[in-house]
Amino acid sequence: MNRTNMSMLLFIGLVGIMMLMGVASHNYGDALSKSILFYEGQRSGKMPSNQRMTWRKDSALGDGDDVGIDLVGGYYDAGDNIKFSFPMAFTTTMLAWSILDFGHFMGSEKKHALEALKWGTDYFLKATSVPGKVVAQVGEPIADHNCWERPEDMDTPRTSYVVNSTNPGSEVSAEIAAALAAASMVFKTVDREYSAIILQRAIQLVMNTSKADPFVRYADNFICSLLPESPTDKSVTYSPGGLMVKPGGSNSQHATASSFLLLAYSRYLARFNRSIQCGSAAVTPSRLIEVAKSQVDYLLGSNPLNMSYMVGYGRKFPGKIHHRGSSLPSIDTHPRHIKCKDGSIFFESKNPNLNVLTGAIVGGPDQNDQYNDSRVDASHSEPTTYINAPSVGLLSYFKAFPNN
Repeated sequence: MNRTNMSMLLFIGLVGIMMLMGVASHNYGDALSKSILFYEGQRSGKMPSNQRMTWRKDSALGDGDDVGIDLVGGYYDAGDNIKFSFPMAFTTTMLAWSILDFGHFMGSEKKHALEALKWGTDYFLKATSVPGKVVAQVGEPIADHNCWERPEDMDTPRTSYVVNSTNPGSEVSAEIAAALAAASMVFKTVDREYSAIILQRAIQLVMNTSKADPFVRYADNFICSLLPESPTDKSVTYSPGGLMVKPGGSNSQHATASSFLLLAYSRYLARFNRSIQCGSAAVTPSRLIEVAKSQVDYLLGSNPLNMSYMVGYGRKFPGKIHHRGSSLPSIDTHPRHIKCKDGSIFFESKNPNLNVLTGAIVGGPDQNDQYNDSRVDASHSEPTTYINAPSVGLLSYFKAFPNN
C-alpha cells in the first residue's frame, strides 16, 4: 500500500472517529442550564420580577381560599394545572440532594437551582402551616383534565385536599418532611435562619408520622436490580437502544431517578472503597457511573432516533409536548381569556407548541425506542417536574466530568 492510500485510510478513519464522537458527545452544561430553567415554566402563583420564562404569568392567586390557608405558589407537576404535594415533595427532595452532592459543580447555575428549590419549600411551609393539617393537593384532576387551559385562565375548581388525624396521609406528610429536611441542609450555609425554620417544620411533621429505615439493608440489592448484567431480580429491562424500561410508559422518569441513585451510590461506594456483588459479577463504582451516563446520553440524543428528549436541547427534540401552557398562546400574544374547551383546537393541532418549555424532559420513547411526537400521547410526550429533578444532579456531575 503506497503512502497516499495509507494517508487516505487514516483520514477516513479519523473522520469516522470524529463523527462517532460528535454523536456521543453532549454539552452537559447547556443541558443543565435548561433543566433548571424548566422549573420557571412550572411555577404557580405570583411570578417574580426575575422570571426568565416570560411567557408564563401569574396564576392561581386564590389557592387556599376554600380552607382559609394561603396556598399560593408551588409547582404544577406536569402538563396539567394541579398541584400535587407528593410529586412536588419528591421533586424538592431531589433538587436538594442534587445541590448537596453536586452543587459545587453547577457554577453560576447553582443560584438558579437554589431559587427552584426555595420555590418548593416556601410552598410547603404554607401547606403545613396549620398544626395537624397537611395540604396534599390543590385542584380537581377530573375537572382540570377535562379542560385545555392556560394556568393563567383557570376556571376549574381549586379545591384544597387536606390530610389530618381523621383523614390520614402519612406518606405525603413523610415525603414533605424529607423534602424540608433535605432542603434545610442546603440552606444551612446560605440562609441559616431559613434553614432552621424548614428543619423545625420537618421535625414537627415527623413527630406525627411513623418512617421505617429499610434502605441500608436493601440498597445493594436494589442497585443490582438496575444493572443489565445482573443475573436475576431485575427491576427494569432495557430497550434495544439501551433505555431503562418499566411498564406503564414515561420511561424517562425511571431513567433519570435510577441514574441519580446509581451516581450517588457510586460515590458512597468509592468513599468507603467498596464494590457490590451482583450474583457472580463484582460491580465497581465506575460501572455505576457508566450506566448512569448511558441513560443521560440516551435522553440527550445518543439513541436510535438521534433525538433529544429534552425540549430546546440539540437539533432534534419534541415539538408537540403534552403541556397546556406551552401549547396555548401566551397572554402577551392573546390577552383574552381562553375558556375550558376553547383550547381544544390547540390540543388537537398538528403544529408544534407555540411556546418552548425549555429544558423539559418528556416521558420519552416506548420500549422499542420509538417516539410519536404528539401531545395527544401523554404517556410519552408529557414533561414532569419529577422527571427533571434527578437530571439536575446528573448533569451537574457530567458537566464537571464529561469523560467519566
